[in-house]
Amino acid sequence: MSTAIITGASRGLGLALAEALAERDWALVLDARSAEDLELTVRRLSALTRVHGIAGSVGDAQHRRQLVAAAGGRIDLLVNNASTLGASPLPPLAELPLVTLRETYEVNVFAPLALAQLAIPRMPDGGRIINMTSDAAVEPYEGWGGYGSSKAALEQLSAILGAEHRHLRVYAVDPGDMRTQMHQDAFPGEDISDRPLPAISVPGLLALIGDELPSGRYRARELASVVDAAAVTDAVR
Repeated sequence: MSTAIITGASRGLGLALAEALAERDWALVLDARSAEDLELTVRRLSALTRVHGIAGSVGDAQHRRQLVAAAGGRIDLLVNNASTLGASPLPPLAELPLVTLRETYEVNVFAPLALAQLAIPRMPDGGRIINMTSDAAVEPYEGWGGYGSSKAALEQLSAILGAEHRHLRVYAVDPGDMRTQMHQDAFPGEDISDRPLPAISVPGLLALIGDELPSGRYRARELASVVDAAAVTDAVR
């Protein structure tokens, strides 16, 4: 049974991916800040597979160690999905408090790298690391300086990890705009019902998990459109 650690897994894209992997008999170690939401997720997915939920912040070193310990001696997949938007509503970069920027980098940059450092010694050849990024990492959107720059840093870290660990697959993945709480926080008071649900990006993630695509940056929805979904499903099983 393959084992995955997924952070930010009680809702949104993390939950959608956890559900897909549970249906494919992966053992899961899940993280979320809300203990109540995580408990509901674990209870539901436990009917499908072995699930271990640990509530806490990925910014906490002890919490990260607990996640890796819960996975046991072998980690086949690490999904760094947990992120923070930072300030909401989004302030101009010249007015962004530096303490907020530091907190954003702690969750969006330092924590994913720290988890990777702990997980890599336990990953077999062909193990995967998926770091969730955003088009804000490459496009200069007004107000997105803190979040976007943190994701740009995460993308470069992903690229370097891929170059340094060629026996692994290290991916920076842009899932696209989705109807999530984070997206709503970025646009408070606006109607975001026209955005697709997170499940639309899951086939692309399964393609990265089940295929032999090289390390690099991918857009989940574009990837899903060119990969045979049936073949991917068979490969992940």
